[in-house]
Formats: sequence, C-alpha cells, structure tokens
Amino acid sequence: MMKISQRALSLTTSPIRRLGPYAVEAEKAGKKIYHLNIGQPDIETPPQFMEAIRSFNKKTVAYGPSQGDMHLIHQIQKYYKEWGMEYSEKNIFITSGGSEALELAALTLCDPGDEILVFEPFYANYNSFAKIAGAHVRAVPTSAETGYRLPDQETVEKYITNKTRLILLTNPGNPTGVVYNKKEMDMIAAVVKKHGLALIADEVYREFVYDGAYTSFGTYDDLADNLIIVDSVSKRYSACGARIGCLLCKNDDFTTQINKFCQARLCVPTVEQVGAAALYDTPKSYLEAVNQEYKKRRDTIAAGLAAIPGVISSDPKGAFYVMVKLPVDDAEKFAIWLLKDFDENGETVMIAPGNGFYAEPGKGVDEARLAYVLNCDDLKKAIHLLGEGLKAYPGRKI
Repeated sequence: MMKISQRALSLTTSPIRRLGPYAVEAEKAGKKIYHLNIGQPDIETPPQFMEAIRSFNKKTVAYGPSQGDMHLIHQIQKYYKEWGMEYSEKNIFITSGGSEALELAALTLCDPGDEILVFEPFYANYNSFAKIAGAHVRAVPTSAETGYRLPDQETVEKYITNKTRLILLTNPGNPTGVVYNKKEMDMIAAVVKKHGLALIADEVYREFVYDGAYTSFGTYDDLADNLIIVDSVSKRYSACGARIGCLLCKNDDFTTQINKFCQARLCVPTVEQVGAAALYDTPKSYLEAVNQEYKKRRDTIAAGLAAIPGVISSDPKGAFYVMVKLPVDDAEKFAIWLLKDFDENGETVMIAPGNGFYAEPGKGVDEARLAYVLNCDDLKKAIHLLGEGLKAYPGRKI
C-alpha cells in the first residue's frame, strides 16, 4: 500500500479554497454567489501583457536562465529604483509567483525544527511554506479590538527562541489590511538586528495604500544583510494567473544558496516572463486609477460593515482585505450555511473563515476575511446579503 509522507499529511487545506465544493453545489442549484472569499481582482490586466505574449515569435520555447529572464530582471531593477531602492542583477531572482519565492526562502533559511515568527492572523499559506521546509510557525497574537496592530518589542521578544530563524510578515497586511507605521517597522528592524534573524517582507500589495505614503523595509539600509523582499505582478497588475513573482536580497550567502533551488526547478515559464516584463512598462496612471478604485471599495465595505450590528472590523489602510469578527458561534459553519441554506432572491455571499489564518487551534473561530475585489455596487449587495444572513443564521450570538 502506498505510504503518504508526514510532510503531506501535516499540511492543511486552504481556508480560502476549501469551501469550493459548497460553492459549486450552490451554483448548480442556481444561486448567484458574490465572492468575498478570494483575492482575485476583477480589474482588467493591462493590455501590454497580452500584446507582449502575442508578439512572442521564437521558433522554440526554450529553457530560460534559472535566475530569471534578464530583461525582466532589469525591469524590476528600474521599478525599485523609482521607489528609492537599488538592487543589482545578482540580487534579484524570478520565481513562479510570490508563493514560490516564499517557499524557496523558507527552504534556504530553515532546517527541520526551526521556527518562523509571524503575526496572527496571517496569510494562511505561510503555514504550508513553513511545513514544507520542516519548520514551525510561531505566532505572535494581535486582536480585532486593537485593529490588529503589532505589540511592543518586549512582547514580540517573548516569542523568540533559540530555534527562531526569521520573521515573516505581509505589509500591507493580508488578511487584515493593516499598513505598518514607522514605530512598528522600527521595532521589527530592531528585533531582527538584535537577534540576528532574517526578515522576509512580503510586499506584494505595496501599490495599494489608501491613507498616506508607503514605506518599504528595503529603504532600511541597516537591514540590507538581513532582508528578503518578496514581490509579484499578481495583484499589482491583476495578473494572478501569470504566476510571476520575484525575490530580492543583498546577502551574498543567501543568494548563492537560493540559486541552487532555482537551478533545481530549472526555470520559470519563459513566455509568462515576457508578458510580465511588459507589465512593468504600464503607465503610472493605471496604478493610480486602480488605487483610487480600491479606496472607493474599501470605503464602501467599511460603511456596509459598520451598519451591521455586532460586527467588529479591522480598519484596512492597504491591500484589499478586511478581517471581521462576527456575532456567530463558528464562522466556518456560517460560511457553509450561507452557501447551502441561505439566499435572498437566489443570491448569496461567500467568505473565507478566519480560523485558517491562525496558527493556534481554536483562534479565529468567529472571524472571517473579506476581500473587497468586487465593484462597489456588487460589494453593497454582498454586504447586504452578509447582514441578512447574520440575522437569519441559527448560530447567531445575540
């Protein structure tokens, strides 16, 4: 009989995708679903991507360099220079989405039994990346009541052990939408330097900040030897299916070792890199317009949630997610109930249960992540349906 590895058995299903079968059944039953469960923007991908792929006319789709296509690397260099950050060619690696960048970074930094420090709630797949590397996620709690802000340095340091190898965080945050302020970033930088840790800064939502300017950890010169930045074209240019990301690091020891993993997977798809390189020529006006659209959506969902009794919401300043605490016994049961047993005029809403964004079992049971990736009219309908669903749900907490 085939034996399955403990590594595979230890992985959990995605809280964002595991309710998919219920959605399929709901659609078969004729229901229209407003999807707030997944961060798939409805914004059109810039035409440069398709045009570049259509104009690809080489006779053979050949292997590319393991590090990545040099034209794409130069485009990324130029992009980061505009943000005030200088990276040489040797500091940039193209990956199959930001996900592969995170996975390869964990494999490069961690041995079995090592620990990765995160702040919960956190992007659920961080758990999987850690487990694939044989490492464990150690979570520092934050709460809805404090807006999911980071605790002070003394509290963070209580979670550091002799097995801690790195801090991993998203900024702006997924699933909370929190954008770290200077005090929080300075604290993280101080902890990293004091304890000799690596810092993986997942900055894929950098362009989506709605109140004030964004600061990258890449602007901290004294972090250059500790910092790994993960980036992607997926959300910035609404090109999630292109699966093109990148990893940036100035530590020569790290880049030498991660290159071995890049060589082992041969290369990132050639044609998609051609399309991604063209995306970096997208006019700034596109990103400015998208930013304004998401800001409207943020304001729309915030107003809708504020009108629902018993709902506690984060105050998202960036990305396109909001974490909510719901007056229910179990948000996953509620999410399934919305798909199976609830509709209004043949319509319902789908949410991502919050428990999957926590490391500790039992946490986030009454929370959910909502992705405001729908247009404002659809968002209003979706939040209306959420409110009506809460009124009718048998497991509602009064």
